[in-house]
Amino acid sequence: MTTVNSQPPELAPPPELQVNPVTWIKKNLFSTWYNSLLTVSVLWFLFVTVKGLIIWVTTEAQWDVITDNFRLFFVGTYPASENWRPWLILGIIVFLSGITWGILARNVTTLFSRNVLIYLVISGSILVLFPVAIPYRLLLLGIVVLLVATAWGGQQVAKTQPKLGNWLPLAWFIALLIFLWLLGGGLGLKQVSTNQWGGLLLNVLAAVVSILICFPLGVLLALGRQSTLPVVRGFSILYIELIRGLPLIAILFIGQVIIPLFLPSGMRPDRVLRAIIGLTLFSAAYLAENVRGGLQSIPTGQIEAAKALGLNTPLSVGLIVLPQALKAVIPAIVGQFISLFQDTTLLFVVGLVELLGIGDSIFAQAKFQTPYQEVYLFDGVLFWLFCYAMSTASRRLEKQLNVDH
Repeated sequence: MTTVNSQPPELAPPPELQVNPVTWIKKNLFSTWYNSLLTVSVLWFLFVTVKGLIIWVTTEAQWDVITDNFRLFFVGTYPASENWRPWLILGIIVFLSGITWGILARNVTTLFSRNVLIYLVISGSILVLFPVAIPYRLLLLGIVVLLVATAWGGQQVAKTQPKLGNWLPLAWFIALLIFLWLLGGGLGLKQVSTNQWGGLLLNVLAAVVSILICFPLGVLLALGRQSTLPVVRGFSILYIELIRGLPLIAILFIGQVIIPLFLPSGMRPDRVLRAIIGLTLFSAAYLAENVRGGLQSIPTGQIEAAKALGLNTPLSVGLIVLPQALKAVIPAIVGQFISLFQDTTLLFVVGLVELLGIGDSIFAQAKFQTPYQEVYLFDGVLFWLFCYAMSTASRRLEKQLNVDH
């Protein structure tokens, strides 16, 4: 009698494809004659460009225009006797950033991974070698140490108090109010006029406040454009299309020049406040369209399921539709925030001396009357660092929320 084996034979796993660097280069860079020619041309162009840049940076560039005006780039004409205020604000920001980092990474086994350690070492080395006075180098190095210490401490505390992260938004909001008090003075501190606020400080402040205000305003406009109420829908469409049809510089000029003409005599809003209002109104219109795209991507079955569970319209939108819509358009929203930060350079046109405007102030000095490329390169590096940090935070948030899945 023949015995039949009912179990299928075990299948061997597929062979693993091992691609070494030489194979990858041949396949992707030198697969055909025109790919080889294009690769060689690009490499030659990069070599010549990088070589020329290195020679200029190390031998020809005059970096004294940066070192002599280091304070101007960051705080503008803020009184030198009150410089402790921006330093204190920077310390509070780093402290809260470290705490936030540690709390959000409370479940991570290795807080300081290899890449994080590499970034910290590079940052510390740059700060130590930065051509500024020794006390400033020590302060900047201490900022890095504070970030590391608070991140580790935040993670340890969050392991025993996991609900501590619920208080982070409130802590940051209170910190923002403290920052405004420290910068402007009052309540026991010497008052500093906003006309003396400038440099990178003004760019960051205008961008942060505008982002905090334009985000809820943009969400409301997006919901209003989707509303079934004719008045709400019509107003939202009118606002969005009107603002999107105007350039930002026109809105800033309207806020700085035209609006005060219609106000009573003696009533003149602060120039920085008017600029922030202009940036907020402009960005809210574009943000509303980004959010509306996310709202339209949500299937109607989600709303019907929410109604079947007994949720009314506000709860359906707030708990079901809006979280999914915002999650889907995180890249577009962060892109709008980055654009808003870059748009703060237009404040110089309306008389506010922000980071790029500091260049003209420097070129007015007798020692640096000729325009220096080093100034614009330094400005570009600072803007890139902030924009890259925002982009990196966006990618980490998308990964945490599993946006691609």
